[in-house]
Amino acid sequence: MNTATHHIDAPVHAIKAHFHAVNAQIHDWADTLDDVSIDVGKYHISLATALWMLFVVGVALIGARVAGGVARRLLRRIKGLDSAQTSLGEKLITLVVWTFAFFAAVDTLGISLTAFTVFSGAFGLAIGFGLQTTAGNLIASIILLMDRSIKPGDVIAVTSGTTTTMGVVNKIGIRAISVTTLDNREYLIPNQNLMTSQVENWSYSSRRVAVTIPISVAYGSDIDMVEELLLEASATVPRVLTDPPPSVALVTLGPSAIEMAVSCWINDPENGIAGIRSGVLKNAWHLFRERGVEIPYPQQDVHLRDSDGIRRLAQALLHEVPDPADPPAGG
Repeated sequence: MNTATHHIDAPVHAIKAHFHAVNAQIHDWADTLDDVSIDVGKYHISLATALWMLFVVGVALIGARVAGGVARRLLRRIKGLDSAQTSLGEKLITLVVWTFAFFAAVDTLGISLTAFTVFSGAFGLAIGFGLQTTAGNLIASIILLMDRSIKPGDVIAVTSGTTTTMGVVNKIGIRAISVTTLDNREYLIPNQNLMTSQVENWSYSSRRVAVTIPISVAYGSDIDMVEELLLEASATVPRVLTDPPPSVALVTLGPSAIEMAVSCWINDPENGIAGIRSGVLKNAWHLFRERGVEIPYPQQDVHLRDSDGIRRLAQALLHEVPDPADPPAGG
């Protein structure tokens, strides 16, 4: 019995001895790294401490990225959430995960939070001046997602000065919103601009949008026939809805033409309205030519008052113009 116990204890003692040897070697390496150090005021910073800090910070960064990615995937699997609620949830999850990772790293490194009080004044000034725009864009993005006035997938037109940008909202980021136009150009518009500028949301409450196309016809045209032709021209465009149907209105009697307008409805504003205008006008042009409807040119009537100067000018012009019945000179 004692012999069997002796055979079992021998490997155990060998493992313990190897473990103590490895532990001693690690302590020797740690002491060697700790000898390479500098003193900054009251703080003693060694190479071992620096490597440990880098390791903790690296683990915190990787852990935050992995945890945030997993949480966002789980959030996207929840049914019943629209794109705005999902995007808002992702931002809140990101803030919570990174905040937890920061405080976990600080606690692991043994850094007292009171050490940050020295930098609180400077950090507050940086937030107030240097990071004012960034903080404003972050708050604006949260407000936009909470009130759901603009959400991913919406078709918007943003007016800034004399420039209007129209496209589909791809993503509402922390700093800016991504809008892709019909020509596949992607604009990054700061979130604050959406809070202070005029924004048209073409799909806020409904994706049905009316497209109004003005057109002029000459005086003397049969406006009832023109109305029928415009309705026919609109109905043959593929994207135009039949419910509600297109309509035609007489806008005004202009100085040189009868101004009319045809309104058609679409439910895919993300594809733009230029194709709708082009299709309706092209069909109207062909129908007008077949039915003899004239599209007028701009024209003005000039009235000259009777005066001595006008009479003398007319007489001079009459004397300069030869009579076709008179024989040519030298004939």
